[in-house]
Amino acid sequence: MSSAPPRRHRRSRAVLLATLTAALTGTLLTGPGSAISRADAAPAAFTHPGVTVSQGQLDFARAKVDAGAQPWKGAFDQMMASRYADLNRAPKPRAVVECGSYSNPDYGCTDEREDAIAAYTNALAWYFTRDERYARKSIELMDAWSAVLRDHTNSNAPLQTGWAGSSWPKAAEIIKYTYGGAWANSGRFATMLRDVYLPEIINGSNSNGNWELTMTEAAVGISVFLEDRASYDKAVARFRTRTAAYVYLNSDGELPKTVPSQHLDTRDKIVKYWQGQSTFVTGLTQETCRDFTHTGYGISSISHIAETSRIQGQDLYGTDVGERLRHALGFQAKYQQGAAVPSWLCGGKADLGLGPVTEVGYNALHNRLGFAMTNTQALTERTRPSGTNNLFVAWETLTHGDNPA
Repeated sequence: MSSAPPRRHRRSRAVLLATLTAALTGTLLTGPGSAISRADAAPAAFTHPGVTVSQGQLDFARAKVDAGAQPWKGAFDQMMASRYADLNRAPKPRAVVECGSYSNPDYGCTDEREDAIAAYTNALAWYFTRDERYARKSIELMDAWSAVLRDHTNSNAPLQTGWAGSSWPKAAEIIKYTYGGAWANSGRFATMLRDVYLPEIINGSNSNGNWELTMTEAAVGISVFLEDRASYDKAVARFRTRTAAYVYLNSDGELPKTVPSQHLDTRDKIVKYWQGQSTFVTGLTQETCRDFTHTGYGISSISHIAETSRIQGQDLYGTDVGERLRHALGFQAKYQQGAAVPSWLCGGKADLGLGPVTEVGYNALHNRLGFAMTNTQALTERTRPSGTNNLFVAWETLTHGDNPA
């Protein structure tokens, strides 16, 4: 499958000078198959609601649900029947959330992630039903945490912050910009995102790629809600570098791209980081041979950031980000559906479990841009309606399934 044709622009001398300056200061990601991305990714004015889902997308899906059309009505019913839409849910905030490896110990980790998903779920429920009880429940959950949370600790703190921090701004954007009722503590919630979440995630991670991608997703979403152009620019620049180092394209050369701060400067180091995989083919990810579940986390965050960036006026789907996302989805979807794993790939065995992560990227790349995505389409349609992974992905058949907005 061919990639999207490069966009050609006539550039003024001033723009060329700005581009050269950015390149010299290390703020550009360039390379085969990738378009130049200026450092000033943030829009002059942020669009709200604008984290992963736009008001146009919400309106489209709401009309489909109201008409009883599928798959949206089934996806809506699934969401409303979930525990996350329970109006009797009691938030469980704590001042310090302590999360060790694989959330062991789990002192508030699951509670925080699930309360954040519940806040987003209730915000969606409010938008689709206009029942104010759901808006008030979303606010109750956000207020409960912003009143007490002060820190995340232990080894999984950055990832935990990224997971919960990906859901909170999605909820807050819908409530702040579509609900006409009072949210007296919205400023306190913004302070929590700025002071507790953003410092933990904005500088990224040198762990497995899904860590930094999820952390960056949270940083991008929080930056939109805070209208923080500097942190938005920093997060998007980091995202471009990490995405190129997470999904391999043949155009990258003999070896995958790397994140400079990780000092993966030999073939042996790269192979070890890529879970022992020494044959590199288009669509392979840095964690494919670890397992598809963690790979799905990374793919999902790539799609979420690309979607947020599109809503904010910078369409990364037309760059190497879109090409990498398209091939990563197709490569993983093929084996997720039962294709035999060749001996050169992961020793001939794949640990499956991709999760509900295909809708956003599939909608953008297939429906909007017209790419044939046979494997991804088959997996997406077979697994609809996609639910939640109980970490940071939720209800994407409802919000993004075949959504042209």
